[in-house]
Amino acid sequence: MYRIGSGAGFSGDRIDAPQSVVRAIAAAGEGGAVIFETLGERTLALGQIAKRQDPLRGYEPLLDDILEPILAPCIAAGIVVVGNFGQANPPAAARAIQDLATRLGLGTVRIAIVTGDDLVGRVDLTQTERWDGDGRLPGLDGDVIAINAYLGAGAIADAIRSGAQVVVTGRVADPALALGPLVAHFNWSWTDLDRIAAGTLVGHLLECGSQVSGGFFADPGFKDVPDTADIGFPIAEVDADGSFVITKADGTGGLVDLRTVKEQLLYEIHDPAAYLTPDVTLDITGVELQQVGPDRVRVTGARGHQAPHKLKATVSVYGDWLGEAEISYAGPNALARARLAITTIDERLRRRSLPVRHRSDIIGTVSAFDSDDGDLLAAFGSVPAGDYRVRFAFGGNSQREVERAVQEVNALYCCGPAGGGGVRQSVRPRVRTLSHMVPRDLVEMGFHFAGGEP
Repeated sequence: MYRIGSGAGFSGDRIDAPQSVVRAIAAAGEGGAVIFETLGERTLALGQIAKRQDPLRGYEPLLDDILEPILAPCIAAGIVVVGNFGQANPPAAARAIQDLATRLGLGTVRIAIVTGDDLVGRVDLTQTERWDGDGRLPGLDGDVIAINAYLGAGAIADAIRSGAQVVVTGRVADPALALGPLVAHFNWSWTDLDRIAAGTLVGHLLECGSQVSGGFFADPGFKDVPDTADIGFPIAEVDADGSFVITKADGTGGLVDLRTVKEQLLYEIHDPAAYLTPDVTLDITGVELQQVGPDRVRVTGARGHQAPHKLKATVSVYGDWLGEAEISYAGPNALARARLAITTIDERLRRRSLPVRHRSDIIGTVSAFDSDDGDLLAAFGSVPAGDYRVRFAFGGNSQREVERAVQEVNALYCCGPAGGGGVRQSVRPRVRTLSHMVPRDLVEMGFHFAGGEP
């Protein structure tokens, strides 16, 4: 049996979550791995911008906070740390991890850096096709920041076989974080597609952290989850045949049952018979789940087919400027005052001929589901009193024009309507991402050890 735990499901996840996972895996005394999925498309683009501003940045900003409590226990227990927390700058992340290890008195740690996802200068985007999931989005319009291919698990497995204690990646497919350690441990063949599919499914269930152990599942009165303040992140106990059990550390909150696993099983699956990953096409139509104990669900039946001929790549481009501003209204007639704030800003933008796109939402009404035109808000009935937050968003190519639009919201303090307060405002550049499909032969995946270690 091989144990893999999830330490994070996104950038900004709970920094103390990995600690109970590592303790549980270490207590079994058989080594294992803990994976960190901290990289979304937008996260990667922001990392690229941070790297351009400072060549020592561009990796997961919470890296030290996440790893400091667990790095020494992982090394002592033979638990491999694998994470895409390298984001846009894996070498800088590796240096930061070694600096942390030195501060902790751990000496030199064998840190592998996975390479090959950066395709800038290697691909002509005009000769590639758009990923169909982005088919309705506007085309590329702006300077390209980065092009990053979704890599498979091969280099991760090779690095662990070569003795890596920590593996730092940039853009890899999320399930690859778990598949790599499994291939290295069990020595699975890449042509054994059912086992590769099973390892991919392990990664798919772990990749979003506590979503599979009750976090995003929780809905009081309908789907009750105990102690969400101390939710246990998931651990997979994997056998050599590819079957596995999803569980969590004893004594933690959350739950693992058939419902939580079913929800995560279907998460972001566009075709249950053909979930495309760089390593395999995963077929979950024959997967069976069995509750085998408290917080223990056994998963079997994953099937694999040939991997796709092309890889998905995230293209990051500079977009326009985004301005946001908010103001609150409360008490009698608050909704009417909030509506007046919106019509006032609409008219101010018209009078000043500010060339910005904008939308307005009254939080506490129908803001989550309304259109940019406010169709639902227009039909929302008035109430005599309430507590409302009005949010304005402005988009434009000119930073100065967006700043002027945001300033108009700040002016509502004294220009009315009555009783407005708590203005917050920001203006920042926006990054757009699109996904394209690229030929596999453009991608040269590999790894090397930090510090030039053999």
